[in-house]
Amino acid sequence: MSNTKKILVLIEEHFDETEYNVFNEFFPANGYEVHYSSFLWGNDSLSFEGNDKTAKVTVDLCISKVDLDDYKGMILIGGYAMDRLRYEPKLSSSTNQAPAVNLLRQAVTKMDAGKFCVGTICHSLWLFCADPGLLRGRSVTCAHNIYCDVVNAGGTVVQNNGETVEVHQDGLLITGRHPGAVHEFDKVFLAQLNQL
Repeated sequence: MSNTKKILVLIEEHFDETEYNVFNEFFPANGYEVHYSSFLWGNDSLSFEGNDKTAKVTVDLCISKVDLDDYKGMILIGGYAMDRLRYEPKLSSSTNQAPAVNLLRQAVTKMDAGKFCVGTICHSLWLFCADPGLLRGRSVTCAHNIYCDVVNAGGTVVQNNGETVEVHQDGLLITGRHPGAVHEFDKVFLAQLNQL
């Protein structure tokens, strides 16, 4: 692993711009490079636009080329990006084999070994829902819109007074409810990165 402190953010079309902008300010200000990765479908690079069409990112790091040992943690950006990244061109007979889901499996293995942080915010637990074995038995928070998806995939959604909590930590898995919680989410994620 390099001495440079880096985090990986998975991204696709329809990402949340608020999170994108805050990640790009907060983590570099606290000593971390932010690298964006997506599945590039054989292209050298792809450009993606956010939900509100106020931000665009060009990505040249394909998920299939990522070495997680180069990073201290990985964040799944919110919006609809993770729904797109769990897509499989041909359905597999058992578990989802989308490249992003396979990378998430590797990340969760490292996370469970106490060596890696994983963060999700808003709708991005959708990537976990592609393989319920990744979510089963974990406590999380998420957007209300995907509450049933998360519960059906085996997650326990933490609530307070009928609402999902803003930020929740279960070991090295840090989850945020929505973009309005991104600042608190970033602080909790950073604190865990700095303890690795």
